[in-house]
Amino acid sequence: MCPPRTRPRGGGGRGGCSSLVGGGGGEDAVLRGRFWPGLAPGGAAWALALTERELQVLRPDGTGAALPLADCVGSAAFPASSSSSSSSSSPSACFSVVCYPFRKGRWGSPARQRLQRTFRVAHGPDAEGNLRIAQAWSQRIRELSVPAVPVREGASYGVLPRPCRALVLLNPQSGAGRALDDFHAVVQPMLADADIAPSIFITERPHHAQEKMREEDLSQWDTLVVMSGDGLLHEVVNGLMERPDWEEAMKTPLCILPGGSGNALAASINYYAGNDHVAKKKLLTNCTFILCKGLHAQMDLVSLSTASGKRFFSFLGFGWGFIADVDIDSEKYRRLGNARFTLGTLQCLARLRVYQGRLSYLPLGPEHGAPPAPRDPPVPPEGGTEQGALPSDSLLAPLGQPVPGGWAVVPEEEFVCVYAIYQSHLGTNLLMAPAARLDDGCIHLFYVRAGISRVALLKVFLAMGRGTHLDLGCPHLHHVPVRAFRLEPRGSAGVMTVDGEALACEPVQGQLHGRLCRVVCGS
Repeated sequence: MCPPRTRPRGGGGRGGCSSLVGGGGGEDAVLRGRFWPGLAPGGAAWALALTERELQVLRPDGTGAALPLADCVGSAAFPASSSSSSSSSSPSACFSVVCYPFRKGRWGSPARQRLQRTFRVAHGPDAEGNLRIAQAWSQRIRELSVPAVPVREGASYGVLPRPCRALVLLNPQSGAGRALDDFHAVVQPMLADADIAPSIFITERPHHAQEKMREEDLSQWDTLVVMSGDGLLHEVVNGLMERPDWEEAMKTPLCILPGGSGNALAASINYYAGNDHVAKKKLLTNCTFILCKGLHAQMDLVSLSTASGKRFFSFLGFGWGFIADVDIDSEKYRRLGNARFTLGTLQCLARLRVYQGRLSYLPLGPEHGAPPAPRDPPVPPEGGTEQGALPSDSLLAPLGQPVPGGWAVVPEEEFVCVYAIYQSHLGTNLLMAPAARLDDGCIHLFYVRAGISRVALLKVFLAMGRGTHLDLGCPHLHHVPVRAFRLEPRGSAGVMTVDGEALACEPVQGQLHGRLCRVVCGS
């Protein structure tokens, strides 16, 4: 991974690069020069100034433009003779800049669109000298385009290296079945711009990705990219956690590109980056741009244990009742994409059910909102000393025993829905926990008590599209920030979900483990 770099301030940093172009002046400029636009010879030269934040362009007619480096994903230098548009004997060289700025369309939210600018260096007959100038500009543009690594107490950030080797795990059947086509049409060209070399692994069956992650030589890859729904990332996470070297394996940054129906984590990553709510191609472009910039940070996981002895690691959420019913019952409509959830919601509303069980939780406490403290290293289970032991669920008592002291038990035992979420979005269009962040150390526990009307429940989900459902003051809807929870259903009727994947209905409990993996995210 690239180490964080210190950017020059003020007039420093021009050094030898400036002498290549004979630039001067401008205390904020890192480089200055005059170059010709495009590949073909002729025309008047343009004045360029590269600062720490943008590439400034001044045309001969006095008009100017600026390309923010925050939108830049790549730059390349090459001899002009390598272009089909130039004479093979030309001594000039070129450098190109590729950006993806937001552009406002006729309707809807702005969308990132590709913008490439190429400049020709022709400062005399010395072909090697021209190429050195082009390379100096290209290299400096790439360096200044790397996102600044945030500084936050207890947090650890990194940036993907360039060139970058990415293993892309792709489920061609996910969502509406367009993941592979969308990868070739949208993702692959952007990765080429950013010097990211993808190697595609097509999954062919359930748990295929989990099996591959269990045995994969991770030294080959700088990042693991999942282009599918949230279920495939669930497989990847659990495959990595099943490795003897899971602690080292979980340092490999993960990346999610929306290729499924719900795309909850992709919508959350887009939300954390401060982008407008978008879906479909706009969301895919935004998430691919985030991958191209390469910043990655730590993310919390939740360990879930069931009465039958199973253990899972979850990055998104656990559901029981109405939301789980919608998720699973709408599977047969997956070709509709995200619209499947609207249809599933209406169907489940028509046959609204009540579920009986006991819900308990360990409240987060008054310290929530302070910067998360560094997490303790994994602790082997009691009596275990083997290498690679998974982190222990120290906050949980065995299922079948009473919950530990300090826990709260919900007095009511009839629910329409229980959902524990650790990201902001439940789906592309459902902002369930607006305050959630990747490593906030918090499980956002929602539950809806029995007695709510169909109309009131529908209003809750409509408001959830804007993240204002808690503002409704619905007496049946409750939200509690917790560190751990336990759910003990009465009987085995109904279905549970983990990260959108179906789970048999049985007693289950979960505990948050802070900053257990890494994920590519926005700045």
